[in-house]
Amino acid sequence: MTPWFVRGLREGIVTTRYPRGTDPYERDFPAAVTVRPAAPRVTRAELGGLCPTGALDAAPDGTPRLDRGRCVLCRRCVRVRPDVFAPASGAATAAVARAALVVPGAVEDEAAVAALRARLAARTARFRRSLHIRHVDAGSDGSDEWEIAALVNPVYDIHRLGMFLTASPRHADVLIVTGAGARGMAAPLRRTYEATARPVVVIAAGTDACSGGMWAGTYATHSGIGGLLDVDIWVPGSPPSPFSLLQALLLATGRLGRADREPPDRKPPDGGTADGGTAEGGRGE
Repeated sequence: MTPWFVRGLREGIVTTRYPRGTDPYERDFPAAVTVRPAAPRVTRAELGGLCPTGALDAAPDGTPRLDRGRCVLCRRCVRVRPDVFAPASGAATAAVARAALVVPGAVEDEAAVAALRARLAARTARFRRSLHIRHVDAGSDGSDEWEIAALVNPVYDIHRLGMFLTASPRHADVLIVTGAGARGMAAPLRRTYEATARPVVVIAAGTDACSGGMWAGTYATHSGIGGLLDVDIWVPGSPPSPFSLLQALLLATGRLGRADREPPDRKPPDGGTADGGTAEGGRGE
């Protein structure tokens, strides 16, 4: 017998049960950073210099805030101010609004969220059984591409959910865009978008695509793709995990419940209660 066949018999099924069932890696992976619920009041001066991308801020009342769309997960804030910041487990980090990546969030506008969900659901109703994805690199460092490539390996296997990567934008329902929005890629990115059939969902994958990350404000980038295309789903992370990307694709097809609200947090490592809600798993195909 060939080695790969013997290995298959020995290891059995390695494909995740997510989203039909729970997955320990999806549940426990520290995919984000959060602000502790009982965090002390801080000033902007105290937070200055803690984050290389300026993801930290303080509200007028001293409440610390963290923009996951700018966070590159260096976790320096967690090491220096563990009384304020903590890792947040769980890969459900995607959101339909850029503002929802800021934690803790403002009071939720139920009407606005409902309208966003309704518009996305109406546009993607036909995608539930078959989804074709075109990836565009708009100035990535390459790390996001490794995570996207993992989606088709035996562990994640998005083909089982009726999702496929395609080489042509004319066959695509979804554009996954990575990179900080390099100026040289602005025109090709727009041409790719225009060549895609309607309706199309645009996913900004990774912190670079959300805000520019370490390259925000430079002469070579547009500080993310938000100024180049109308983004439907934002996925923070540097890079985002395959589970975070899969959650975004499930959100694009309407297979998730409340996961398009502010990204949920699980308990920090010390057992404290993190902010946010919990995402409801969607059905598989």
